[in-house]
Amino acid sequence: MSTRTANPLLDALAQINDASLGWQLALIGASLVTGWLITQVLKRRFAAEAESRAPLAGFARVLFPLTVLVLLLIGKAALERWMPVAFISLFIPFMLAFTLIRAASHLLRVAFAPSELVQLVEQIVTWLVLIGLILHLTGLNVEVVKALDDMGIDIGKQRISLLLVLQGALSMLAAIVVALWIGRLIEARVMRTDTLELSMRIVLAKIIRALLFLVGVLLALPLAGIDITFLSVFGGALGVGLGFGLQKTASNYISGFIILLDHSVRIGDLVTVDNKYGEITQITNRYTVVKSMDGTEAIIPNETMITSTVVNHSFTTRAVRMNLQVQVSYASPLEQAMAIMKHVAQAHPRVLDQPAAAVFLREFGDNGLLLELIVWIDDPEEGQLSLRSALNMEIWRQFQAAGIEIPYPRRDIQILGRDPAAAMPPGQAEDSPLAP
Repeated sequence: MSTRTANPLLDALAQINDASLGWQLALIGASLVTGWLITQVLKRRFAAEAESRAPLAGFARVLFPLTVLVLLLIGKAALERWMPVAFISLFIPFMLAFTLIRAASHLLRVAFAPSELVQLVEQIVTWLVLIGLILHLTGLNVEVVKALDDMGIDIGKQRISLLLVLQGALSMLAAIVVALWIGRLIEARVMRTDTLELSMRIVLAKIIRALLFLVGVLLALPLAGIDITFLSVFGGALGVGLGFGLQKTASNYISGFIILLDHSVRIGDLVTVDNKYGEITQITNRYTVVKSMDGTEAIIPNETMITSTVVNHSFTTRAVRMNLQVQVSYASPLEQAMAIMKHVAQAHPRVLDQPAAAVFLREFGDNGLLLELIVWIDDPEEGQLSLRSALNMEIWRQFQAAGIEIPYPRRDIQILGRDPAAAMPPGQAEDSPLAP
């Protein structure tokens, strides 16, 4: 059995002519085939769940390299008592790097919203893992680690080196990403719970994510070699920041929780706030999104939702009244016109049966009788213009069929200050009694 060195690649090359090479290659091949078979069986078994559940989807991404890695570790532990296993030791880092790259990619995509920055971070992580793999296989990792540790300064009793800074940054990043990943998974599970109101689900999800983020930071600091008492300095800096310029940010953040807890507005409500009318589609930590009927979205700070008057059109009920005015001539049959308007409203699918549609004689106008149709709908987010148009068109058709006239303005004009003889035809002015 040959002596191992700090260079796994040279150790493997030294065993090319060794009798153990065949056993090692057979173990590697068997691990790959077995890992592939296990992956295919588990993927087919959990295919439906993996499409709807993020944990299973992420597990499926790392299932193959992780299975092969576990089989190689087991095989290595079994063979290394009787023969050298340098080739297996060389192949294990490849599968470990493959597993780390896939796991990091999934964690980043779940923890953060898809963006170009996330894709850039994925590429950076991939290159870092590959560089670390190359350094390990060539045995240069020891020299690189020593060189990074030598580049440092002593501050009191604490030595701060480039290696410590990199380890701290990586551990901090890893802890935060894992915490956010777990938070996203719990948030998705909470949001699927039907026993809680949507506002309470959002509050719980936000609280859980904030707590997990805090736990991740608290775990990462000791791993980076940073004393937790550093947080007291950070807390003081945060207090100074709040005092000088972050009052609005803190106010909006707290207001967001208040909005979600007091149920004054909910996602899906129709509101009018700050001269903006629309449906609430999103409530975040800092702002509330109100989508108007024309598709535009207003981003309103949460503090505005608390300090200003908010007209909630669907606070206790989503039923909304809509008025429609129609004028008929004085010669038209009034009762028949009112009956037609009521029948048209009751026949439309968007008009509610209760409260029932009603028609009133609003006033006696200059040109005709002004009738007002009152209907109620429970889907105001669909808009009222299409409903008004449909009712008006059907009323017009039935009025035409019944001979009911919709009047137009008429005026009698009397011209004063003119000579009456001048307006008479020629030859009649002399016979007129008004002629001089």
